[in-house]
Amino acid sequence: MTQPARRTLAQRLRIQRYLITGLLTLLPLWLTFVVFKFVFGLLSGLSSPWIAALSQQLTRAFPANTEWLGAEWVQSSFALVATLLLVYAVGLLATRVFGQRLLGAMEALIARIPLAQTIYGGAKKLLEIMQTKPDGAQRVVLIDFPHAGMKAVGLVTRVFTNAGDGREYAAVYVPTTPNPTSGYLEVVAVEDLTQTDWSMDQAMAFIISGGAIAPDPIRFGSARK
Repeated sequence: MTQPARRTLAQRLRIQRYLITGLLTLLPLWLTFVVFKFVFGLLSGLSSPWIAALSQQLTRAFPANTEWLGAEWVQSSFALVATLLLVYAVGLLATRVFGQRLLGAMEALIARIPLAQTIYGGAKKLLEIMQTKPDGAQRVVLIDFPHAGMKAVGLVTRVFTNAGDGREYAAVYVPTTPNPTSGYLEVVAVEDLTQTDWSMDQAMAFIISGGAIAPDPIRFGSARK
């Protein structure tokens, strides 16, 4: 190989190495951006209608500031701050006796609405059981998904018994990457679960990072011995 050809090949390899290094550097930043963008959009969307109405009143009162008050990023930022303050106020109120009574009255009202009770009750129950260890299985498990020979990280939400044969089954939520708020619900026999020694935080880090962040070594085995 001639000297110019070697120089050209070295330049190509250097460019390829820089591109790969750049992608590996930007990937975690991109994943962080995706997660924060989702949370930011969700929180700001809750109070954005009220912020938009408030900004209209402010532009009438201060016409000189119409341009920046009407900017989308300004309204989104105000909406996010307002939502965070509201969440903080609700959390503070829920720890007080008056707040607990108010919450109880609200739950009693929701209980009278069939569809609302189903959604609210299901969401509340899910958050409660995710904080406790289920009977008969670890919280974080591996299951054969989407087919045998492949494993997916799942979160056991409950364990129940089949009245027909007495076998125990687990309801397993399988989150998707990098957004764990969407996923699949699978019903798996308890003896087919592969239990792990992972905590919820470790499982979430593993899922959001696409497997880049994981305990080392990993210990797992059959849920039934």
